[in-house]
Amino acid sequence: MIATVQPSSINATITAPASKSSMQRACAAALLRKGITIIHNPGHSNDDQAALGVIRALGATAEMQADGILRVTSNGVQPVKEEVNCGESGLGIRMFTPIISLSERSITVNGSGSLVTRPMDFFDTVLPQLQVDIKSNNGKLPLVIKGPLQPAAITVDGSLSSQFLTGLLMSYAAAGASDVALHVTGLKSKPYIDLTLKVMEDFGWKVENRNYESFYFPANAVAPKSGELEYTVEGDWSGAAFLLVAGAIAGDIVVKGLDVFSTQADRAVLQALMSCGSRISVQTDKIGIGPAPLKAFHFNATECPDLFPPLVALAAYCDGKTVIEGAQRLTHKESNRALTLQEEFGKLGVQIDLQDDLMIIHGGKGLTGGTTYSHHDHRIAMACAVAGLKAAAAVTIESADAINKSYPDFYQHLQHLGATVSLH
Repeated sequence: MIATVQPSSINATITAPASKSSMQRACAAALLRKGITIIHNPGHSNDDQAALGVIRALGATAEMQADGILRVTSNGVQPVKEEVNCGESGLGIRMFTPIISLSERSITVNGSGSLVTRPMDFFDTVLPQLQVDIKSNNGKLPLVIKGPLQPAAITVDGSLSSQFLTGLLMSYAAAGASDVALHVTGLKSKPYIDLTLKVMEDFGWKVENRNYESFYFPANAVAPKSGELEYTVEGDWSGAAFLLVAGAIAGDIVVKGLDVFSTQADRAVLQALMSCGSRISVQTDKIGIGPAPLKAFHFNATECPDLFPPLVALAAYCDGKTVIEGAQRLTHKESNRALTLQEEFGKLGVQIDLQDDLMIIHGGKGLTGGTTYSHHDHRIAMACAVAGLKAAAAVTIESADAINKSYPDFYQHLQHLGATVSLH
């Protein structure tokens, strides 16, 4: 699909999409918890659909009801298929692999698209320490694993991705870890672990966070109660970041459905929007934002690397050189986002320099129109679309359907705000 965004002014109220970070964790927790889970505000992105496919393959039933509520019934990990496919979801593969390892059956874990090229050798090192047999394709997919996983006091490298730790925390809890501490070094993206721990708490598991250096499972922990539990998926700060940046660039909008006290890492977009001088009003039930003279800002995105694409679109319209730290976290995303952002925004006349862990955006000089390419990366597609709202001419995005991975309604939401977007 090709999307073309015309220079536009926007002015409307919109509700943020459901968080795929929250939705996928809720799917995993609903699988591991025995009983019925009622999930309100479920997401429907490709990654969300992949998570539902995984828990169904692992024995849960997941039914979307007419009222838009998701009903999950599970008796724990009891695989009904010999292969599980996580689609293109990085969180999915990293979170579900330890969970799949709870089974005594030999299960093949696979994915599609860019996921098959992303390194998974973390599991080659860690899972054997937990009595899990694993065979990988030289550190990549597919993985063949056979448990059951036995929780142990091991130390894992948290600098690779917090998503690996998310899966281990959930699998330890479900396996009934008792008086065991999981030790972690160099943890990055701590807010995502906060989100994991919050979901686990909501579903009834207790884990003691010892300064992000170890996570202790107490001996007297009580298993989650069976029966029916209700859970509401949060609004997505990752997707909403693009809406908020659009408002700062192109017009007065109001975004609803976001929890300003959320543990989601990308809530930090508010800091950047305030730093650059955007006109913003933050209330508990809505965020209003509109254009103002924007100035360059300095932002550390090490803990929230998914904010790089929307912040590059923002920085392109800020007068001066914006510096964003954490660029080394971008190598193993759906694309190498540091190079991809540099290439695609270069097509729009924006100079981006990469210096070690820094990304420097030369902004405020105006954007040309042009044709960009998503590299099959959902956040690159959305960043180029938002950047096009105040470019000198239309911006076209090739492979624009990449947005289906996380935010399938994105272009429709831009149109709702008043932007002229054509899809063909």
